[in-house]
Amino acid sequence: MTVYCGRDFSTTEIAQIVQLIAENTEYHRADLSREVCRILQWYKADGGLKEMSCRVAMLRMHADGLIELPAPRRTKPALRPFCSTKATDPQEPILHPVHHLGPLSLHLVERNESALWNEYIGRYHYLGYTPLPGAQLRYFVLLNQQVIALLGFGAAAWQAAPRDKYIGWTHSLRKRHLPLIVNNARFLILPWVQVKNLASKILAMAVKQLPNDWQKQYQITPVLMETFVENDRFAGTCYKAANWISVGSTKGRGKLGPSGKQSVPIKDLLLYPLRKDFRRILTK
Repeated sequence: MTVYCGRDFSTTEIAQIVQLIAENTEYHRADLSREVCRILQWYKADGGLKEMSCRVAMLRMHADGLIELPAPRRTKPALRPFCSTKATDPQEPILHPVHHLGPLSLHLVERNESALWNEYIGRYHYLGYTPLPGAQLRYFVLLNQQVIALLGFGAAAWQAAPRDKYIGWTHSLRKRHLPLIVNNARFLILPWVQVKNLASKILAMAVKQLPNDWQKQYQITPVLMETFVENDRFAGTCYKAANWISVGSTKGRGKLGPSGKQSVPIKDLLLYPLRKDFRRILTK
């Protein structure tokens, strides 16, 4: 048994993948990942194919010499500078105390607003814009209909040793219950908004609203949130002020990094229980 992306692959299953590649020389990598998902019945909680996870798993198998993937049909284009418009231009500074701001709301990003969310993140977030993989929800934080901050939530990390130890997960338990964790992948307060304690207030709003929104979208009610904070850039103060729990740090290996070597920044891992009995649910 070999484990990739949280799934056990038997010798027989890897042989099936090798045979699939050999018998379908016209397939490109995306075709193969979709067909492997169907053959192995690898599905997301909402019934869709776990296509992206399968693609990463097959890349790792290829790197480990277990399979031979066809050459990619096209090379990944170089990232172009993000194009900004007047819609995301800086606004007048907001400096009021948080309790004098007026009503705040979380607005779930709709399809026709997606490009605007992407533009804000591309223009002002230190990581720039990259698509969030898998299940996701994105929000604008509004002050009297003015965007002052943005949030993005997505699927949990496949494996995170400090989290898994804190929960008490075995491999099989993680595989079964991972969809019950949601990752806070992006959090941006726009640079002209300089309001003390605003970040922790927004996080408190998010943990109340997101579970219902996630249930409506994916028919799953999460019981735990996670986030990763680059510890050479940030102290995670706003998360800790909002009662998130620091459980340790990553090793900096990344998804496809070489074993035993740091290839990405080390990050602190923080968790927020959405239910008091989260551990019972995640370990049953």
